[in-house]
Amino acid sequence: MSTDLAFAPAIEQAQLVRGKQVSPVELVELYARRIERLNPVLNAWVTLALDRAMDEARAAEARAGDEDLPAFHGVPISIKDLNDTAGIRTTHGTATYADRIPGYDDHVVSRLRAAGFIVLGKTNTPEFGTTPWTEPPAYGVCRNPWDTSRTSGGSSGGAAVALAAGMCPVSQGSDGGGSIRIPASVCGLYGIKPSRGRVSAAPDPGSLLSQNGPISRTVSDAAALLDVMSGPVAGDAWTAPPPQREFLAEATTPPGRLRIAFSCKPPADVPVAPGNQEGVRRAAGLLSDLGHDVEEDSPEYDPGLVDAFLTIWFVGAAAQDPMPPLETLDPVNRALAELGETTSGPAFRRAWNRIERESRRIVSFFDRYDVLVTPTVASPPPLHGQYKDAEQPLMEFFGAINFVPFTGAWNSTGQPAATVPVHTDELGLPVGVQLAGRQYDEATLIRLSAQLEQAAPWAHRRPPGVEAEADVLSRRGS
Repeated sequence: MSTDLAFAPAIEQAQLVRGKQVSPVELVELYARRIERLNPVLNAWVTLALDRAMDEARAAEARAGDEDLPAFHGVPISIKDLNDTAGIRTTHGTATYADRIPGYDDHVVSRLRAAGFIVLGKTNTPEFGTTPWTEPPAYGVCRNPWDTSRTSGGSSGGAAVALAAGMCPVSQGSDGGGSIRIPASVCGLYGIKPSRGRVSAAPDPGSLLSQNGPISRTVSDAAALLDVMSGPVAGDAWTAPPPQREFLAEATTPPGRLRIAFSCKPPADVPVAPGNQEGVRRAAGLLSDLGHDVEEDSPEYDPGLVDAFLTIWFVGAAAQDPMPPLETLDPVNRALAELGETTSGPAFRRAWNRIERESRRIVSFFDRYDVLVTPTVASPPPLHGQYKDAEQPLMEFFGAINFVPFTGAWNSTGQPAATVPVHTDELGLPVGVQLAGRQYDEATLIRLSAQLEQAAPWAHRRPPGVEAEADVLSRRGS
């Protein structure tokens, strides 16, 4: 029963708390036990706040019968270690910030707390979130629960692993080049990158590329979490128009007959593994059977879009505030920051301009289609350290392009994109399929995702072997 409860959707847990069938204290205790047992194997969490969470759970339990409870009253959640949390250590994955304890919450964290969530702690992330695998030298490798020899993805790797292994019911992540969709895909979860400006970055400056968003087991949980996270703050550089209604309502609304394109052609010239291509074909077949108009087609990507994206990324690596001493950084980030430091202002502006021009052209593809279906990643998750090269640290970053060529385009255009776990490859690993939608049209993606979820359910799947692996480690420790 406790294992079933650990994997129950956050919406269901909130209902149980309101009905006094489960107490917030029981939920925090349940996840604390699972974290103690599983985190030594998986390393999803870098900072825990369980004493504070228990105090909040007791206070939430005392209010469980009130009529005006927030939507997720007494439900635990994980927060990615790139987001600041008042009174809870926030390292951004770097050794220099190992003792940093912010005095404030990021706006998105404040909104989650206001919705009733109880923060269990902070999840592992690569240093500054720059790579699609979570292996920060200062905090250790985060392992995929489906195969612990492989990456969990990144940069929201810890968030996805904590959820996939039943160490929390839902996770907050962020996505600047695929960082929600990549780990959700390789961990068998659902994740959605919202439209640019949908979720405020306050108090930090807004980002051209990155958005906060949900990782969940069910589409309804993601939609409800997006309702909580969304909304502008005065002074935001980008603001998405408000949705016509709550996103949670879209999860129970049929999508109607859609025009859907599918393609396995990536923006960069890299190979796509057969299992990842098969995931797209399976999704296309399901969508056709569901009554949609489905055909193979793809935007014509300007090869310069990748170069422009990389230029923005290099400069971002050099613009951390405050910037740690370069010699303290992960070698790949030191190399990225050095490239960023040598990028001129005009070169940066030209890259920005190219992204805007190319984005308009890609967005016009959606005059003909409602949704584009592609692989989320191009291959099975790499083995830990597969692309690391001590002599040439940048090889790790450029190796990432072979793994994740499909996700960054939608950060460049600002369009919403989701990953749906509809397939399993020949290795028995989950394979996510990416759905990209029109600007500001998360509603269609949520409707279509929920339809796929009903046609090919996935929430019941759990990683095999992790519980046994934890038992072995425990016996060795004793």
